[in-house]
Amino acid sequence: MFSRKSKLQVKNDQQLAYMRQAGLVVAAALDATSAAVEPGRTTAELDAIAARIISDAGAEPSFLGYNGYPAHICVSVNDEIVHGIPGSRVLADGDLVSIDCGAIVNGWHGDAAVSVACGNTSDEARTLMEVTRQALWRGLAAARVGRHLSDIGAAVEDYVLEQGPYGLVEDYVGHGIGTAMHMDPSVPNYGPAGRGPTLVAGLALAVEPMVTLGSQDNEVLPDNWTVRTLDGKWASHWEHTVAITAEGPWVLTAPDGGAAEFARLGVESPASQRA
Repeated sequence: MFSRKSKLQVKNDQQLAYMRQAGLVVAAALDATSAAVEPGRTTAELDAIAARIISDAGAEPSFLGYNGYPAHICVSVNDEIVHGIPGSRVLADGDLVSIDCGAIVNGWHGDAAVSVACGNTSDEARTLMEVTRQALWRGLAAARVGRHLSDIGAAVEDYVLEQGPYGLVEDYVGHGIGTAMHMDPSVPNYGPAGRGPTLVAGLALAVEPMVTLGSQDNEVLPDNWTVRTLDGKWASHWEHTVAITAEGPWVLTAPDGGAAEFARLGVESPASQRA
């Protein structure tokens, strides 16, 4: 299961199938929580929705109890970048809400995040969310056999820099995933390309760019989890778990395996056969 040279966990088809099951649970939880984002809803209510989806699927939550984390999902609002703890906060019209979720099936993890507009969010915030989402898909498209690990981050960074003066968070990065939620290797959201391990079939990675409207500088709040921007500018977070296969990238946390987005980018993938 582990490569002797790199100590990176390489999965077989059955193990990737378990991760696909976990990924679909995550996708369902994110769909349900995203649909529930509206003014007047508390972030704790979103957590309860995700908890129910995960439980009803016979899966386990990846986040609950992880290093003491007290909830099933992370809900980060506006200037919060990542790891926001659900609670009594009431969502307001115009908020930008990032939701991160993980689930476990037969010991194998899936992990993904989305950003959602709450009501009448500004055009600036909506553009930020779309830039971050598009950057994610360009990173996923670079997850191909024979490429280097840093090619993923370089693709993310190149796209973000092309779009304007955004902040690309470097302190929090993606990661390997499999029998644990966080595994080697770390997956930065920046380049340069051509560095790090060569990507091989059977690797699974969580790619997760976080982009801000201002500086990438951040701080952790007194709850020891929530990360927010120092300048108070808003942030967006998107994430998917991708398996690297001989045929191309397979997005385990996208219901269609990534087929539609990869087709739009002109990227070959096994998604249409495996989804």
